[in-house]
Amino acid sequence: MFDPASDRLAGLNPAQRSAATTLSGPLLVLAGAGTGKTRVITVRMAELIRHGVAPDRILSVTFTNKAAKEMLERTTHLLGRRMPKRPFISTFHSLCVKILRDEIEALEYPKNFTIYARGDQESAARTALRDVRLDEKQLKPSDFLFRVSKWKTAGILPQHAKDHVTDDADFLAAVAYRRYQQNLRSCGAVDFDDLLLLTNRLFKEHPAALKRTQDRFSHVQIDEYQDTNTLQFDLIEALVRPHRNLCVVGDDDQSIYGWRGAEVEHILGFAQHFPGAKVVRLEANYRCTDKILNLANTLVRHNRSRHSKTLFASKTGAEVRILDFPDEQSEAERVVAEIDYWVNHKQVPPDDICILFRTNEQPRIFETELRRRKLRYVLIGGQSFFDRREVKDILSYLKVISQPADEVSLRRIINVPPRGIGEATVEKLLARAVRAKQSLWDAAPAAVRDGDITAKSATAIRQFHELLERYRRAFRERPREMDKTLEAFLTEIDYEAEIERQYKNEQQQMVRAGMLEQIVNAVAEYISHESKPSLEGFLDDSTLGGGDDFGGGKDDQLQEKGVRLMTLHSAKGLEFPRVYLVGLEEGILPHKRSIDSGERSQIEEERRLCYVGITRAQTHLTITRSSSRMKWGKRRQSLPSRFLHEMQQTETPADSESSEHDE
Repeated sequence: MFDPASDRLAGLNPAQRSAATTLSGPLLVLAGAGTGKTRVITVRMAELIRHGVAPDRILSVTFTNKAAKEMLERTTHLLGRRMPKRPFISTFHSLCVKILRDEIEALEYPKNFTIYARGDQESAARTALRDVRLDEKQLKPSDFLFRVSKWKTAGILPQHAKDHVTDDADFLAAVAYRRYQQNLRSCGAVDFDDLLLLTNRLFKEHPAALKRTQDRFSHVQIDEYQDTNTLQFDLIEALVRPHRNLCVVGDDDQSIYGWRGAEVEHILGFAQHFPGAKVVRLEANYRCTDKILNLANTLVRHNRSRHSKTLFASKTGAEVRILDFPDEQSEAERVVAEIDYWVNHKQVPPDDICILFRTNEQPRIFETELRRRKLRYVLIGGQSFFDRREVKDILSYLKVISQPADEVSLRRIINVPPRGIGEATVEKLLARAVRAKQSLWDAAPAAVRDGDITAKSATAIRQFHELLERYRRAFRERPREMDKTLEAFLTEIDYEAEIERQYKNEQQQMVRAGMLEQIVNAVAEYISHESKPSLEGFLDDSTLGGGDDFGGGKDDQLQEKGVRLMTLHSAKGLEFPRVYLVGLEEGILPHKRSIDSGERSQIEEERRLCYVGITRAQTHLTITRSSSRMKWGKRRQSLPSRFLHEMQQTETPADSESSEHDE
C-alpha cells in the first residue's frame, strides 16, 4: 500500500501542498523553473486515490515519453507496485492512438491504421505533389508538410485550407493537401498531426464516441500546459466538459514552441476559459542560485504578456559572468580552455558542463576546439536511430505486414533486397491499381494479361505477397513470439546480404547489422511489458516513442559521457551545474527572423528562450558574446543582444499586462 498522506504532504512547501490537495474543479498550477512540479502532480494523484477516486479514472497527460515514463515511475513508487489499477499516464499522441484504435472506423479508417513518421510523410508528400502536377521547384515536400502541419494543428481540414492562404506557396499547398489526405486514407495511414485532428473530428461528429471517452476519466491533469496547441486545447476541453475536474501545470515564462503551434494564450487565459479556476503559484526554486535567478527574473519581467510571479532561490552562489570577445574564434577558445581547466585540473565531470546555443550553426567552432583539446563531448540531437536506412526498411516491412494497403511503405521495400520487381513495374502496377481502385496485388494478373508487366515480374510479386501473408498470420497468431518471428523473417529475406551490398566496409557492415539486433531486442522488450502485445501496438510504440525504445534519441545521448552541446530548445527540462550560454547577439538571440517579423510576440518568445537557457544553470552561469562574426566569408560587426541590457537593469518595467491574467 502507498505511504500515509501525512508522509507525502510533509515534504511539500505550502504552495505545493495547496496544489496537491485541490482535488476538484479547474486548477492552474503556475510552476516556475525548478519548483518541483512533477512531485506535485504525482502526490496529487495519490491524494485523489486516497479520497476515493478509482486510479484508472485519472488521466495524466504530458508531452514527451520521457516525462510520461518518469511520472509513471514516481506514481508507482508512491502508490506501491501491488495496486491492481493505475492512473492512465500518457502523451497526447499516445492517448489519441488509444482512442482511435477503438473508434476510428466511425471516420472510415481501418482499425489497424499505420502511423507515418517523418520519412513516410515526405514520400507521401512527393506522391501528392506529383499527382497534382507540382514539381519540387514550385514547392518542396518539406515546405508542403510545414504548411499542412500548420493547418492541421489549427484544426483546418483540406476542404477549408484555401480560405487560409497568404501567398502562392500556400495556395499550391492547399491544392495538394486534399490529395495528400486522400492518399493517406487509401493507404490506411495517418500522420502525427492526424492523431489529434482525427480525434477532435471524432469527438465533434460522433457524440457517442466522445461520451465513451469522457466516461472513462473523472479527473484530468495536463503537464507543460503552456505548450498546448489548438487541437490539444479542444481535446482537453471536450474531455472535461461534464465534470471540469481539470488540473493544468505549466509556466508561461517557458513557452518556447510557438513556431510549432503552441499558444501561450491557453495558459494566460486559463481563468477565462474555465471560470472559477483556482490559481496556485510555485515560486520556490530548488535548482538555481540567487544570482542566476535574479538575472532570469529581471529579464523575463520585460515580457508584458505573462502571469506575474517571481522565483526565489533556496541557495546562494557565485556571480554570473558576462564576457565579451572580439570574435567567435576567441569566444570558443576561451570557453573550451575553461572547460579543459575544470575537467582536467579540477576533476569536474564533463557531463556537468553544458554549452547552450540558439542556432544549429554555432556549435561547429566549439566542436573544433573541443577536439583540439581532446575533450569528449556529445552534440545532443544528432542522427536518430530512426534515420538509419536499415531501420526504416525493417519498420516499413512491418507496416506492410500490418497494413497491406500502406503504399508508401510498400514502395520502399518491394525490391529491397532485390527480388526482380523493378521501379518501372511498380509504377505501372500502381497506376493500374489507382485506376481500377484495387490493391497493387490484385492489379497484377490483369497487368500481365495486358502486357504491362512480364510474367516473371508477376511471379516475383506473387511470391513476395505470399511471404508477407505468411508472416502476417505468424505475427497475429503468436504475438508473444513476435521477436522470434521477426528474426526468422529477417533471415528469410536475407537482409544481411542487403547490408553487405550497400556497405563495403566490414566495420560498417557490423554496425548496420547490429541495428537489426536492436530492432529484435526492442520487440522483445515491448512484449515483456505489454499485457496484450500486437504488431500494431509495437509499431505505435516505436513510431510515437522516437528514440526512447531504441537508443537514438536525446535521452540516450544524455547517457553518453562528455561535455554537452545543445540548442536552447533541446535543453528545456534539463539542468546542469555549469552552463555556458553563448552568442548573445542581435540576430542570434533574439533570432533575426523574430526581429524582422516586427512582432512583439516573437521577441517575447525569444526572451522566454533566453530565460530557459539561464535557468538550466544550477550553480555557475557564464554568458558570452562576440563583437564580430564571419558571415558569408566576410567579417561583420555584431550588436550585443538587447537581452544583455535587460537582464542587467536594476529596475525593470512593471508587468503592465500581467494583471489581466491573474485571479
